[in-house]
Amino acid sequence: MITIIGGGVIGLCSAYYLQKEGYKVTVIDRGDITDGCSFGNMGYMSPSHFVPLASPGIIAEGFKHMLSSSSPFYIKPRLNWDLMQWGYHFWKSSNAATVKKNAPHLNNLLQLSRALINDMRTEIGNTFDMEEKGCLMMCRQQKTLEHEFHLADDAEKFGLKVERLRRDAVQQLEPDVEVDVAGAVLFKDDCHFNPGKMMIALMKNLEQKGVKFQLNTTVTGFEKANDAITAIITEKGKFDCEQIVLSTGSWLPVVAKMMGIKLLLQPGKGYSHTYQHVEKNIKYPAILVDGRCAITPWDHQLRIGGTMELSGINNKVLINRMQGIYDSAKNFYPGLKIDFPPADKIWNGLRPVTPDGLPYIGKTSAYKNVIIAGGHAMLGISEGTGTGKLVAEIIRQQQTSINISAFDPQRF
Repeated sequence: MITIIGGGVIGLCSAYYLQKEGYKVTVIDRGDITDGCSFGNMGYMSPSHFVPLASPGIIAEGFKHMLSSSSPFYIKPRLNWDLMQWGYHFWKSSNAATVKKNAPHLNNLLQLSRALINDMRTEIGNTFDMEEKGCLMMCRQQKTLEHEFHLADDAEKFGLKVERLRRDAVQQLEPDVEVDVAGAVLFKDDCHFNPGKMMIALMKNLEQKGVKFQLNTTVTGFEKANDAITAIITEKGKFDCEQIVLSTGSWLPVVAKMMGIKLLLQPGKGYSHTYQHVEKNIKYPAILVDGRCAITPWDHQLRIGGTMELSGINNKVLINRMQGIYDSAKNFYPGLKIDFPPADKIWNGLRPVTPDGLPYIGKTSAYKNVIIAGGHAMLGISEGTGTGKLVAEIIRQQQTSINISAFDPQRF
């Protein structure tokens, strides 16, 4: 019997692969599955994102933007020991040598996930608008484009298929909407889908397969014996457990602390808005590289989103941050007919960010029956299927599909 704490994409993908191996699975979640970061994100499955968030130049870029209320990056100044520890390790990880060491591991996980999503789609049904046309890295400035072309060289070394495009070629891909860019890189291995629909389809499939869901239930503590967790305590009662998968997203350090486990992780708030009917829509999902945001179409629907706001666990909406996303979208696509969204229609969610941009996947020395699976930052959807597969392999004590040493939860 496996109990998964956390019903985001990592928790559900873990449940999916565990039930396939014949385990009885229960998912406990503090919400109703439809209110987490797995729902309002951009829906990318992106092998192209093999460069960890902690990378050279990110610190300087962050300080440059921090004074602007509409900037894509913001850290709320506060005396918080966990934030300071996280910041120190983030700074230590943001160098070329660490990125060179970590990128292959990130690439392995992304490629594993990408290979698995097609089988999952076949099994649960393609009710989530999945398209395999790739993703554009759009650049307005020439120097940004040259940098992306250089990254495309690195991508090809990992076996990814890329196409380097100048302005006119990008415009040909978007015949219905005027674009204003220097060019783009098309990552052909990427795919995209509606993440909310995917989560609902996956949850329905799991329920049909006998996975139990204990929703709107908050974990308040644990019972321990020797080197194992024996029960999960919630405000709705106590649940005995044999094996635990901890996949609570941005709440990972909070719940882990109840076990006596310390994990460095910060919630990075992102914003998005979904337009329900865009008459002349774009055809390709795109990262707007200079604009530090993203845009995703699903037929006549369109979602714009982005930012990384490190302000603790809260759901306060800072309108200026959404203004920055909207302005970027209009700058890149001056022909796009969209209005600024009303405040009550702006979605926000918390991405779980580790200090080095790699997730935590694996056991700790504290307990023999606890597996940590979290800290995927902006790549939860991209790494969900691969992480779920790895969790099942760890529990079965099998050789894992890829080397997971870089994802050790005790590395800091």
